[in-house]
Amino acid sequence: MIPEKLPGSINRLDELAHNLWWSWHEEARRLFRSLDYPLWNRSVHNPVKVLREVSKETLLTAASDPAFLTQYDTVLKAFDADMSAPNNWLTLPGGEVHGSLAYFSMEFAFHNSLPIYAGGLGILAGDICKEASDMALPMVGVGFMYPQGYFHQHISAEGWQEEIYSQLDFDEAPISRVLSPSGSNIIAEVQLGDVTLGIGVWQVRVGRTNIYLMDTNLEKNPEQYRHLTARLYVADREQRLKQEIILGIGGVRVLRALDTSPTVWHANEGHTAFMMLERIREKVEEGANFGDALESVQATTVFTTHTPVMAGHDIFTAQLIEKYFSDYLKSL
Repeated sequence: MIPEKLPGSINRLDELAHNLWWSWHEEARRLFRSLDYPLWNRSVHNPVKVLREVSKETLLTAASDPAFLTQYDTVLKAFDADMSAPNNWLTLPGGEVHGSLAYFSMEFAFHNSLPIYAGGLGILAGDICKEASDMALPMVGVGFMYPQGYFHQHISAEGWQEEIYSQLDFDEAPISRVLSPSGSNIIAEVQLGDVTLGIGVWQVRVGRTNIYLMDTNLEKNPEQYRHLTARLYVADREQRLKQEIILGIGGVRVLRALDTSPTVWHANEGHTAFMMLERIREKVEEGANFGDALESVQATTVFTTHTPVMAGHDIFTAQLIEKYFSDYLKSL
């Protein structure tokens, strides 16, 4: 965040840049584009990067330009209205939602300034989050912060595909670190074999919708586990299983730690399946028998699939499941 760099009359540009509301509102994109058009293009349309690199002189000029200030006021008025207006379908009879909704997905695509997606599944998830904001649905998203995202394809002179990964600069992304009440980076923990793994969280604001992206690159964690959340869709099956344990089981625990108790849990693809298992475990721990716990979780779970072919789904060997769930299964 760089609010100290901004003149008072335009000091909410930082707040606007760190809420991806601008990504689907043309008037907001025009505002940042008009601030410094060449820089807007060089940044690949990334307002956070623009505000980090724009000169102080340019900001002072904009802060005294009546045309820019009018544009700024118009955008902020629309932003504030969208963030607070009660006029949505939930106010209609029968439209009330009691409690929040949780949306679990392996990837989210909001904008290229946050490259944590591979393709269609992420686009779908991102659009659902934006629509939830427009409809004022009390929804939160849960996924991963992939600092290396998905690979870029390069074809070598010999005709072979080469995968190129780029490292995300967190300071130039529309994200913020979530801290525990004690100020720690660790929000929740999950067991992987004989290792207790700490989970950190980044928050992404998508209009009204908050997205929580998990991160294992913490000093507490053993070196070989710190890169579990570095890349999307790794080929190694064991590493993929570890990721999905963190997404499903860890994701539930993150929401509990953030004092969020969803009424409806949406699983976007089978990557998120362990989310359901963890909720069954919670209910058994509270005294329910397995059958009643299963029925309760079924009644509050929504599942959607984007790739209804075998190649789009994960299958793990019984040996791998036993390796990572032998103790966990006893709690069921």
